[in-house]
Amino acid sequence: MLLPAVTSLPACSGGDTAPPVATVTLDLSKERAPLGSPIDLTYRFQPSEAIDGDYRVFVHAVDTDGTVMWTDDHDPPTPTSAWKPGETIEYRHTVFVPIYPYLGEARFLIGLHRGNERLPLATSAPEPDPNDDRAYQVATLQLLPQAETIFLIYGSGWHPAEYAAGDPTRGWQWTEKSALVTFRNPRQDVTLYLQYDGRPDIFGDMPQNLAVVVEGQPVETFAVDSREPTLRLLTIPAARLGSDDMVELRLDLDKTFVPAKISPDSVDDRELGIRVYHVFVEPR
Repeated sequence: MLLPAVTSLPACSGGDTAPPVATVTLDLSKERAPLGSPIDLTYRFQPSEAIDGDYRVFVHAVDTDGTVMWTDDHDPPTPTSAWKPGETIEYRHTVFVPIYPYLGEARFLIGLHRGNERLPLATSAPEPDPNDDRAYQVATLQLLPQAETIFLIYGSGWHPAEYAAGDPTRGWQWTEKSALVTFRNPRQDVTLYLQYDGRPDIFGDMPQNLAVVVEGQPVETFAVDSREPTLRLLTIPAARLGSDDMVELRLDLDKTFVPAKISPDSVDDRELGIRVYHVFVEPR
């Protein structure tokens, strides 16, 4: 069940007299979330007038000092130029709370921008953030220690972590042909969150197949057919986790590649399988 972000009446900035082009709300699937855990963000825009042009949604999660901890900036699935007054544009993102050195309240600020131009919005919050014009607070989340999650131990088959240039909150690890993860048996049904991408352009009409194997038995096998991060959720019954204290989970691939053998400009001679952004095991 989604938790309403705020309950007060919609309002614009006290100093911003421009009429709002839309009302925005953000619903969180949790009020409290440990670092590293997934959370569903449901965005809802209700336009009050037509918008001339396409604007991007910026979403900043900030600490109590206003420091940006992470972002979920994106283009809405329906371009703003196609929004019609009176309709509702609603969509959901599943994001992972970064492993950030901060515990406590995180505030979510939202706005619509095109370059340096920002549009006025109505929200459930009484004021936009005072440090960022037309950045509207729409929700809060209590960040908890990572220790409150199921701890994963990465075994064989993983290359060292890499990070996006200029964004230390966006990281990944490449696998080899088989990559092992172990965790303490929770002895109850769990949901496995797996976010990954691949190189289907290399394999053509015969993409890689990825098997998720738990305690030696395949749970599901599927094709790796996108270069964009893909999130897959698998339900694993408690009976499949076995009776031992520790559970072994493997990601097995039928094909790998070596970049240096594909491109003459590459010196990367690693055996690569898929690029994994997140693995998370959550009790149901």
